[in-house]
Amino acid sequence: MPKPLSLPFDPIARADELWKQRWGNAPSMAAITSIMRAHQILLAEVDAVVKPYGLTFARYEALVLLTFSKAGQLTMSKIGERLMVHPTSVTNTVDRLVKSGLVAKRPNPNDGRGTLAVITDKGREVVEAATRELMAMDFGLGAYDAEECAEIFAMLRPLRVAARDFEES
Repeated sequence: MPKPLSLPFDPIARADELWKQRWGNAPSMAAITSIMRAHQILLAEVDAVVKPYGLTFARYEALVLLTFSKAGQLTMSKIGERLMVHPTSVTNTVDRLVKSGLVAKRPNPNDGRGTLAVITDKGREVVEAATRELMAMDFGLGAYDAEECAEIFAMLRPLRVAARDFEES
């Protein structure tokens, strides 16, 4: 899909000006609109890198998570917990990875009703190759240096804490 032409003005800044005129000052509106637009831009750039591997970013994240596990396998519920997604999303993601031969499903020997997702050798090869490419393009954040990336992470952390994404230690 071709990139749309750049606008000769910042539409979010323009919306902020119009918002102020109509409803008053709301810096949070411009901030969330910027965050949502950045999300769209980053997801498109990252998906363009992982798509040739038959992945979406969600599937890539699941593969990475499996490579981080000691045995290359996790329960479906643990994947959902770590990726912070609904069980149905985990099932869909893992099923697609199984179809691609990147993950296998096995009964959980510790829980007769549970299922383990296990990364395959092909899955390991794919995640390594995709990761090299994503790192080479700085996960779409090449406009920022390492310190600025750390600042972005730190700036968004209180929002994640307030949403109870995790327990702050």
